[in-house]
Amino acid sequence: MARPNRFYDVIRIGPVQVGSHYDGRGRTKHTAVCTAPGCDFSADYHHRPAAELAARTHRCNA
Repeated sequence: MARPNRFYDVIRIGPVQVGSHYDGRGRTKHTAVCTAPGCDFSADYHHRPAAELAARTHRCNA
């Protein structure tokens, strides 16, 4: 089993990176994180399409 918090299948959509990882219980989670300076957007999702949709529709508040 893969170690938790090791991201794989990472893509970039604008300033947002989307990656998949296994949580501590072996379940797959998907995370979207904005890399723009001053923006603190990040969220975990159960499904990859939801994380990619969040990345496509994200607008920075910074």
